[in-house]
Amino acid sequence: MPTEIFFGRNQIEVLSKQLKKGNIKSVLLAYGHGSIKRIGLYDKIVSILNESSVKITELPGIDPNPRISSVAKGAGLCRENKVDLIIAAGAGSVIDCCKAIAAARYYNGDPWDFFIRKTSVKKALPICAILTLAATGSEMNGGCVLTNEKTQEKLPMGSIRLKPKFSILDPTCTFSVSKSQTAAGIADITSHVFEQYFSYPDAALQDYMSEAVLKTVIENAPIVLAEPENYEARANIMWAGTVALNDLLELGKDGDWATHLIEHELSAKYDITHGVGLAILTPNWMKKVLDEKNCSKFAKYGRNVWSITEKDDMKTALQAVEKTAAFFKSLGLPQKLSEISIDSSKFEEMAASALKNCPVGRFKPLSKEDIVEIYRMSL
Repeated sequence: MPTEIFFGRNQIEVLSKQLKKGNIKSVLLAYGHGSIKRIGLYDKIVSILNESSVKITELPGIDPNPRISSVAKGAGLCRENKVDLIIAAGAGSVIDCCKAIAAARYYNGDPWDFFIRKTSVKKALPICAILTLAATGSEMNGGCVLTNEKTQEKLPMGSIRLKPKFSILDPTCTFSVSKSQTAAGIADITSHVFEQYFSYPDAALQDYMSEAVLKTVIENAPIVLAEPENYEARANIMWAGTVALNDLLELGKDGDWATHLIEHELSAKYDITHGVGLAILTPNWMKKVLDEKNCSKFAKYGRNVWSITEKDDMKTALQAVEKTAAFFKSLGLPQKLSEISIDSSKFEEMAASALKNCPVGRFKPLSKEDIVEIYRMSL
């Protein structure tokens, strides 16, 4: 884990030292649609950069489902301005986009080539992530997910070379995040854990750690929704989000990732919030894959995370699935695709697209028909 983490209040102050340490002369400052300006983070970053005599090139307006067009633009800016470091200030979408920019800076072809496996990351610019939303864990991993607006595809790619050099995690930067965004981020965190927990082979320590992350999120979720400026609760959620996807929980395992691949089709076609799609799909994925062979794993989840006392594994597993759905509902998240104006017209197309680049599901492999059924169950 090469990423150095600076966690806590006012950790933005370490930026000056890190710039000097890396002999940084020119940066690309990338961000979304203005939230870092509203919370005063933009001014702090710019002030530190100016005091350090660092040249600033800005890339604003990165979308929540980041577009590959932003990557091409950012890579061009990095070349033109001889950028030494990319500062990704925002949520996971900004950080993901910056990872692709970091790779594309040294690639002369179409940046989408990384996502369709036409090429791999040979070299990348270093990245500093300044996190403003607990969700993706992108601040401490090498993965990213981008949308190609022309082809309506949303695909992942990754490399150890894309792990941020250092990340600044100040929970106070999440105080102003809306309830809906906070809830969607929480759904994303829990889904990341599920993708690694429901996988093979079994690994006792990783499973217990996964359960601890889930319990931490479940306990703190109602607090942050009721008290958005509760520092301790925000800090617990933020760190849970980082640990949920920094490679630790999946070490030695083969994650499932079916729900993510299925959801990527929804957000590619309908531009919905990723966490919302996951909250709708996850309980239905659980119902679809649950069987006599794997019910013991779902039962373990039910007993260790939800404290279900039922002795029968299948009954416990079914209760655990219902608890999961109820948790997402308690966050105020939609429960059905129909609630967000999605009908069945593209189910067949999306299922085929999900399977185009790789198999879907390792915990239990899914066919096109299985994926369509999960979509239909989610209506």
